[in-house]
Amino acid sequence: MTRVTRRLRILPRSEMNFRSRSVSLRTSRRFDPNIQSKRYRLPGEGRYVRLRLSTKGIRAVDAIGVEAAVARIRARGVRV
Repeated sequence: MTRVTRRLRILPRSEMNFRSRSVSLRTSRRFDPNIQSKRYRLPGEGRYVRLRLSTKGIRAVDAIGVEAAVARIRARGVRV
């Protein structure tokens, strides 16, 4: 069974793997990023965009602004 990797738009993060130890067992655990889907209004284009962001990414968009965040995403070649 394979899992689909959860990619982010503004901050390139992915899952982290961790191997925990017990007395007799070694179990594998996976930490997924906290991804949320958030809708932002682009006033320059007169439309809304829906971005998949982590909670840290949402704070980054709030700090730098939606226009600058979308410009960063488009600079990496991602269609928004």
